[in-house]
Amino acid sequence: MSPFSENSWREKPVAVLTSGGLDSAILLGTLAESCPRVVPIYVRFGLVWEEVEETILRRFLAAIARPSLAPLVVFEMPIASVYGKHWSTGGEPTPDYDSPDEAVFLPGRNLLLAAQASIWCRLNEVSTLALGVLGGNPFPDSTDEFFSACERTIHLAVGGGLRIVRPLATLKKVEVLRLGRNLPLGETLSCIRPVGELHCGACNKCAERQKAFAAAEMPDPTRYADG
Repeated sequence: MSPFSENSWREKPVAVLTSGGLDSAILLGTLAESCPRVVPIYVRFGLVWEEVEETILRRFLAAIARPSLAPLVVFEMPIASVYGKHWSTGGEPTPDYDSPDEAVFLPGRNLLLAAQASIWCRLNEVSTLALGVLGGNPFPDSTDEFFSACERTIHLAVGGGLRIVRPLATLKKVEVLRLGRNLPLGETLSCIRPVGELHCGACNKCAERQKAFAAAEMPDPTRYADG
């Protein structure tokens, strides 16, 4: 059964936190085919890959353009003063191809993403906020417990009933790729140290991307600087 089956929230406008990576892009593209209005939201934290990521995200949005898809909404939330000397802000070496997944943890990222987006949803009468969090995500701000608590806190903070949904939470990366096989996946960015607009081919996220396409038995449309 599709993870998008029998979800009544799809009958109303939904905002999607979109990073430009495979998971959130596939979530966005799939919802745009079935929801009356889908609003992509991108949050700039000032991370080293974001300029390229946003450029590629805008190309993805243009490629899937359809009447249900609203213009991209962009928020600013500079994080350098909080993260300090961190690899994501250019202060330390980027986790390489063989680094464990724990090495790419961005502390509190989902909490920060949900903060501005939930307020925007409340002010713009959007009752659902969707995130492309997958099943098996090992990070503490990706658990059922976290999102339940986050949703309760948002209700208290904004005085309204915003629903946070994770339609991909029962799926693995391979299953998500197959779900989005007809989308322009070449117009997505997973890399955390891109070379121009190319994936570097040498970081942890490039490794994850390559392995996912191989496991899904799908051609990888990505251009890598390091083959």
